[in-house]
Amino acid sequence: MNTLSKYWDTGTVLLSHFIHFWDKRTVPVSLLVALMALAGCREEVTIFLPEHVSVAQPEFIDIEGFYLLCEGNMGWNKATLDYYDYAQGEYIRNIFSYANPTVPKEMGDVGNDIGIYGSNMYCVINCSNKIDVLDKYTCQKKAQINIPNCRFIRFYGGYAYVTSYAGPVQINPNYEQRGYVAKIDTVTMQVVDTCIVGFQPDELEIVEGKIYVANSGGYMVPNYENTLSVIDVATFKEERRVPIAINLSWVKGDRHGMLWVASRGDYYTRQSKIYAYDTRKQQLVDSIDCRVSNMWLDGDSLYVVSTEWSYVSMSNAFSYAIINTQTRQKVCDNFITDGSDKEIVIPYAVAVNPITHDIYVTDAKDYVSPGRLFCFDRYGNKKWDVRTGDIPAHFAFLGNNINER
Repeated sequence: MNTLSKYWDTGTVLLSHFIHFWDKRTVPVSLLVALMALAGCREEVTIFLPEHVSVAQPEFIDIEGFYLLCEGNMGWNKATLDYYDYAQGEYIRNIFSYANPTVPKEMGDVGNDIGIYGSNMYCVINCSNKIDVLDKYTCQKKAQINIPNCRFIRFYGGYAYVTSYAGPVQINPNYEQRGYVAKIDTVTMQVVDTCIVGFQPDELEIVEGKIYVANSGGYMVPNYENTLSVIDVATFKEERRVPIAINLSWVKGDRHGMLWVASRGDYYTRQSKIYAYDTRKQQLVDSIDCRVSNMWLDGDSLYVVSTEWSYVSMSNAFSYAIINTQTRQKVCDNFITDGSDKEIVIPYAVAVNPITHDIYVTDAKDYVSPGRLFCFDRYGNKKWDVRTGDIPAHFAFLGNNINER
């Protein structure tokens, strides 16, 4: 990010950029007034101007764009939010601070998940112990929900469900604080209930009235958790815990009632792996030897990227696989077909446009400086790439005719 330290008497430039960016959206009058007021202030502050980069030809589809939440470096309050506009073919970096010039510390410490529900966008900021609720078009902050060590978010029936480690960031094999799932009323923005689960719960998925939670035990190395918590939505009580594998992370539900659950392994002798759990039969039915550090489900194709560290070899193993969720077979070891995967230093996250099926892969680079976003067509040919914030990690597609999560 380019950080410009200026006097706010140049705020008129900031205001004009803001109006240009949101020319097709409703800009709250209060925000414009605030920007104009700031323009007259002589006190020196740091302004993070959003940067517009033309990267592709305009596309006019039912998806307007997507947000990319960049985690930032832990302890540095560097989480940022980027946006890609399909109709303009334009990538805009660091728009949160632009839309919220009076918010101190900007987004905060470690952006861990993002989701859109109704008219709002929810940004889970892990080490800042909060969820920022933004207008999904203007990105103006509307509310803040405080949840300690919050991780991932899903929505169902007017409520948001958020996993929380509950306790502090602390590596301890005898960690005593179990995590929980918080139930949030999306009208009042209040936590209305909590459900205790396993240790250090990460991603969750909601399938046919049940919430499935991947318990990691990630702080308890080498005594990792190995269970999937099953919560009944109606009673919001944990029904059982299903043993799957150690150090669980991602969980995706397909349209056939199958859950795809990722295990990180132990970074020594036990590699990461993907497991198939049948929610209707309530049993583990398969496992697939596929390294995994992030995954995205598009129809019957599970896209998997991996940067798996080994303390044995002291190196990373990279892969870009596709798994057919109907056949439960890995059909591709590298979905990038033109050799441009060599440009990616640290593959970190993956997403797929549900209409065009373009594939997006993020590159965390060295984890402490701006990353990069790569776009590939459905056949694995590179279309474009662009600089992002630090550690680009979590996607949310914006559109009225898609399932916004």
